[in-house]
Amino acid sequence: MRQFGSGRPLVVVAFGGNALLQPQDDGSFSQQLKRAEQAAKALHSLARRGFRVLCVHGNGPQVGQELIRNEEASTKLPIAPLDACVASTQGTMGYLLELALYNQSHALRIGTVLTLVEVDAKDPAFAKSTKPVGPFFAAHRASELKRKQKWQMVEDSGRGWRKVVASPMPIGILNVEAIDAMVSRMDVVIAGGGGGVPVVHAPGGRTVGVEAVIDKDRTAALLGQVLGAAALLIVTAVDRVSLDFGKPTERRLEQMTIAQAEQYLAEGQFPAGSMGPKVQAALQFAHATGHPAIIGDVAHLGRMASGRSGTRIVP
Repeated sequence: MRQFGSGRPLVVVAFGGNALLQPQDDGSFSQQLKRAEQAAKALHSLARRGFRVLCVHGNGPQVGQELIRNEEASTKLPIAPLDACVASTQGTMGYLLELALYNQSHALRIGTVLTLVEVDAKDPAFAKSTKPVGPFFAAHRASELKRKQKWQMVEDSGRGWRKVVASPMPIGILNVEAIDAMVSRMDVVIAGGGGGVPVVHAPGGRTVGVEAVIDKDRTAALLGQVLGAAALLIVTAVDRVSLDFGKPTERRLEQMTIAQAEQYLAEGQFPAGSMGPKVQAALQFAHATGHPAIIGDVAHLGRMASGRSGTRIVP
């Protein structure tokens, strides 16, 4: 009888959506499956080392594809809301990762959970939408979408108009019990895809989806906190976080305390458009759990889990 349960430490791994679809790729299913196989090797290596793995993935490029399909089919089918597109990518990307993981080892126990993530309807982010999503539109089409769909649109550096949505903070995982049950019995669980499908509690007790995007690293940190993870591993394009990135004075960091990371954030070392959200999510996890959060690249994921690579954020 195979042994399950909390005897194996749980690690949460946060991948970007570009782990499966990069700018130079053709966007085909077969290309994304090849990328998924690369990610699956890293996840499988963690499972072989005796960890239970919870994988949270981004979906920026993939939800962009969904929104392009929406637009191209808009004369024949109703336009799907963004929350439905996020749910769709959770299913497709979960399928890709499961397929790739099974091809690493048929002995692996794997599951994907459609994940609803609660946000606050009064989150200040809803007062100022700043996150661009989907394709570029001509001015006349953007005007039509503003009028018919009530979308907020912004002009983007002469390249056209894009839809912008809010990026609120995740405050709860609606189906966390299902995820908890799965991570207690599985080797790899895929959840919180795209940061989760954003939902709010509306008047009258209804739960409804909202047009927003949730930062996947924030959701990974929240899941790790709620599920008692031993570590949060945030995968990015570099093997370590740096101070003065790209300058002659650049310094690569092996470790930061929470206080040091907060100081560097205040000094502007980690910009909001790149490393800032990852460091903030790492801080959230380390502060709430007392366990380390590590930022590094996928090639060193196993070494990150054992504390031998990446930048550790510790209490």
